[in-house]
Amino acid sequence: MARPTTVALRARIVVPVSQPAIEDGAVFVSRGRIAALGRWAELRRKAPAQVQDLGEVVLLPGLVNAHCHLDYTDMAGAIPPPRHFLDWIQAIVALKAAWSYSDFAASWLRGAEQLLRSGCTTVADVEAVPELLPEVWDATPLRVVSFLELISVRRRQRPATLVRQAGRKIHELPAGRCRAALSPHALYTTNPELLKLARRAAHRARWPLTMHVAESGTEFGMFAQGRGAMFDWLRKNGRDMSDCGLRSPVQQLAALKLLDPRFLAVHVNHLAPGDARLLARAGAHVAHCPRSHAFFRHEPFPFGELHDAGVNLCLGTDSLASIAKENRRKPELDLFAELRAFAAQHPGLAPEEFLDLVTRNAAAALGLRSKVGQLDRGAHADLIVLRAVPPLIAATETIVHAPPAVTGVMIGGTWAITPAT
Repeated sequence: MARPTTVALRARIVVPVSQPAIEDGAVFVSRGRIAALGRWAELRRKAPAQVQDLGEVVLLPGLVNAHCHLDYTDMAGAIPPPRHFLDWIQAIVALKAAWSYSDFAASWLRGAEQLLRSGCTTVADVEAVPELLPEVWDATPLRVVSFLELISVRRRQRPATLVRQAGRKIHELPAGRCRAALSPHALYTTNPELLKLARRAAHRARWPLTMHVAESGTEFGMFAQGRGAMFDWLRKNGRDMSDCGLRSPVQQLAALKLLDPRFLAVHVNHLAPGDARLLARAGAHVAHCPRSHAFFRHEPFPFGELHDAGVNLCLGTDSLASIAKENRRKPELDLFAELRAFAAQHPGLAPEEFLDLVTRNAAAALGLRSKVGQLDRGAHADLIVLRAVPPLIAATETIVHAPPAVTGVMIGGTWAITPAT
């Protein structure tokens, strides 16, 4: 007998994100997408043969992680919080040099499992070891956007060759649930030629583009003033410094025409006057990683300035190589933990705005607007089940501020973690 093509999921509370929470709600799933949602009383007459009553739970869209480094998961706790940002860079370079392909593969898969268990269904992952693809894609149900990392510091590293090789790798990868794009690492580890070529390739293929931007004060000083510890270190290591001392990192990206609606700037901890307006006018997005930000003891994230300018803001986990231990325990990748850390630092937002940071806003930043991060008709059936029964009026606030127990995860209409009913 053929299996029914539509399944009704009933729950005490459904939080679509794109509309108010629904008490005694239901979501109809058909062929991997959401076919309908609303109050059970209104949908029950159209209910399919298969109804899964999940009981006293909350249904929520799967979380969308706007920035991660799955490769570095097993580096959790390996690097203590550094005194200077350059100390951390040198430490992680040394760690990576000692790892094998198998080390990176195991680390990637462990990170994917941690994200899945904590309710993340889509992740933007900066991939430093592209040889892992597509095998690691096949080993996880996550929806992964793998941004192939591009670094060109020394003159002998030809930008055209690097971009061409990365583009060839992307075109060879299979189309499906996961996809790939480009990620020039940062302004200080690239050069204008590489950035222009990456922009051209991304525009031609309609790929999103992501990049670490103005993460540290020493990076900001390198470009805005043409001096500082990073400037001196990179000059000694053979980097052409002629692009430094001209303007802020954000202004440099604008001058190179990288800022547009497909550009996701990660961190953006330092802004010059007018930078927030530049990002907003271009339609660029910004991803903030709260626990990583705390690890480095950066200056306060300029949330208010970016928010007031109208920049689309979202959250990411970054890597476990830059998240501190808690009570001597190694950290895990957990987007809900990032959300709580952010809410503690920025208490002025409404609960719904907080939730947008790890759902709709992040989806928009990855070019997946209306496809993931919300429960709406036609969206991918990516959702999570939370074992919690708050009053309807406090559902979103409870999700944001209290550690939720994730008991079920569905991606593309298939249970990756089957909830107990």
